[in-house]
Amino acid sequence: QVQLVESGGGLVQAGGSLRISCVASGSTFSSYTMGWFRQGSGKEREFVAVIGWKDGDRYYGDSVKGRFTISRDNAKNTVYLQMNNLKPDDTDVYYCIADEHLPLRVGEADEYDYWGQGTQVTVSS
Repeated sequence: QVQLVESGGGLVQAGGSLRISCVASGSTFSSYTMGWFRQGSGKEREFVAVIGWKDGDRYYGDSVKGRFTISRDNAKNTVYLQMNNLKPDDTDVYYCIADEHLPLRVGEADEYDYWGQGTQVTVSS
């Protein structure tokens, strides 16, 4: 079982950067797939990024490729999302997710068992 707590959201101007974090508690953190989804008011849930337990095993949604970077620090039980060149359309609640396995359909929200409460990211124009 895994508990997830996000932090680091806030207000940033378009073109700026922000890093959000997710701290996991539970057993065998280093073996868990972790990542991020996002959802705003009136929007569909959108896949952002996922990182597997092996280094370099990363996947990104098309809208964030080249701008966002996911990473993890297993010693701190933490996954990060570095967000650069932010756009107003990036304004959403960002949810940390985790699962025991890396699914074939990495962009499907239903594939992941554990979800955090979310952290708000607002990008002003």
